Amino acid sequence: MIVRLGDYLVAQGTLAQQDLDYALQVQTQSGERLGEILLALSLVKREDLYQALSTLWGMPYLRLDDEACATTSAWPLDEAVSFRAVVLGESDGRLRVATAELPGPELAAALAAHYPDVEPAYWVTTHWDIDRYLRRCYRQIILERSVYGLYTQHQEVSAYTVLTVSQYVAMAVLIVGGFLALVQHPTATLIGLNVLVTLFFFVNVVFKFGLGMAGAFAENDIDITDEQVAELQDDELPFYTVLVPVYREAGIVNRVMEHVAALDYPSAKLEILILIEEDDDETWDAALLGRPPDFVHLVRIPHALPKTKPKACNVGLSFARGEYLVIYDAEDIPDPDQLKKVLVAFREGPENLVCVQAALNYFNADENWLTRMFTLEYSYWFDYMLPGLQKLRLPIPLGGTSNHFRVDRLRELAGWDPFNVTEDADLGIRATALGYRVGIVNSTTMEEANNHIPNWIRQRSRWIKGYMQTALVHGRHPLRLLRSVGLKQALGFALLIGGTPVAFLAYLPTVVLYFIWLATDTHALDAYFPSWVLYVGLFNLLVGNAFGIYLSMLAVFKRRLYGLLIFSLTNPFYWLLHSVAAYKGLWQLMTRPFYWEKTHHGLSKSKSVG
Repeated sequence: MIVRLGDYLVAQGTLAQQDLDYALQVQTQSGERLGEILLALSLVKREDLYQALSTLWGMPYLRLDDEACATTSAWPLDEAVSFRAVVLGESDGRLRVATAELPGPELAAALAAHYPDVEPAYWVTTHWDIDRYLRRCYRQIILERSVYGLYTQHQEVSAYTVLTVSQYVAMAVLIVGGFLALVQHPTATLIGLNVLVTLFFFVNVVFKFGLGMAGAFAENDIDITDEQVAELQDDELPFYTVLVPVYREAGIVNRVMEHVAALDYPSAKLEILILIEEDDDETWDAALLGRPPDFVHLVRIPHALPKTKPKACNVGLSFARGEYLVIYDAEDIPDPDQLKKVLVAFREGPENLVCVQAALNYFNADENWLTRMFTLEYSYWFDYMLPGLQKLRLPIPLGGTSNHFRVDRLRELAGWDPFNVTEDADLGIRATALGYRVGIVNSTTMEEANNHIPNWIRQRSRWIKGYMQTALVHGRHPLRLLRSVGLKQALGFALLIGGTPVAFLAYLPTVVLYFIWLATDTHALDAYFPSWVLYVGLFNLLVGNAFGIYLSMLAVFKRRLYGLLIFSLTNPFYWLLHSVAAYKGLWQLMTRPFYWEKTHHGLSKSKSVG
């Protein structure tokens, strides 16, 4: 006689009948297995469930905490994660296999491919035991893949090499040549430099304004309606992985678990991986105290340099079982229907759509001047700049959070570059170079805006340093880049990724020169500024700043943030902060290129939306 799992658990007294009835109702809607539903709803303890499965499957139960690692295991990590099964070694002529799934012919065939002459003997264990065993026994494999995976597969696009030999030579020629020209022809050299800087600012102003206008007149390429979301059936939804990298976030780690768990998505089809560094016991302990539900998994990131978010995400990617994957930061509050909107976007988008980016905005916009400027900047970036890039088919640098991927394509791209401190922007450029597209969806994730200038400088200098890294990496072979993406996209990349840090670096000295002239009325600089250069410079000063202010003003209308309108006038001062951050980023690029400067979260007095 076949005994069903639910009836057995009720008979054993580990599950109430009313809880079983509710779980069966959820199963009818979602089509998910009963055991997954019971765990996701916290209706049964994990060990009770797997001991029951052990009895029903007729296999012994085994805990793996004290199990020694197999010394000569040929069982690959990817198959262990996929099948939720690990090989423990051989005993008495049999292959000892611990599994959290009912063994089927697919598992038997996969084992036979690696162990052709040995019959498997199965033990049942929990999926948490499997994960802990993998992190313990495959530690070195996980570490090497997460740190050197991209470098091993695609060395030419890895930021592990900061500057190639040809780049060092080009830089040396430029510096020495510039110095010799300055010594021998000082006036002509300084005039030439002023011309280059002035023309660069002119092109940059026109380019950014053009992008903003293109975004203003563009509709979202992927505009998903509530009706389309409502048409989705739970039993058709795929398994979804959520990565949440946290570091020194003990105060807010449980808050983000609550926000992500509140997503409108069947919990039995959701896998939330909280990625916590090995040396961060405080956050680990805080997360355990929060008693996370079964679909929330705490993953320890092996301690090794570089200690960066992309390295942690690569570890998460090794354990991801979802068909789709999204990253959220520690303070994120995504729209509840975001995952479903993204699924519709992928289904209706082109075949080469690899990533869908949701917008970011801030729940503490009105806290102080800095949070207001941050909100204006992000509103413009996600509501106008990115749609403009998309409309013009230019490369889209991803945001650091709320980017949703097809997992198979993400693995084709070898994940994130752990040596690039803006791994998001780099991944967007790499995807474009391989012919993939990035889409924008009409959904928003609310974050915490930086409310403290030193903290903001730390964060922004890292971002700008990452743009410099990305420009150096993808600019190593300009002709190859031109052939792979085309002239328009190559120019867009040069102006956006390479031009942005250059503009910030040039802004401070030009402002200083202007105020020296304004304060002293000196004519000492006249010889270095021909009249037409002065006119273009005046255009940059007046019209460029006016455009910047106008675009900041434009940002308030789509989200009806009218109270921020007046603060748009202070945009030139906000640019000065960017310039300071750019010089810090440049210094760190030369001295500590892979250093991930920590941005502190949880500083805001506002703890949620509204």
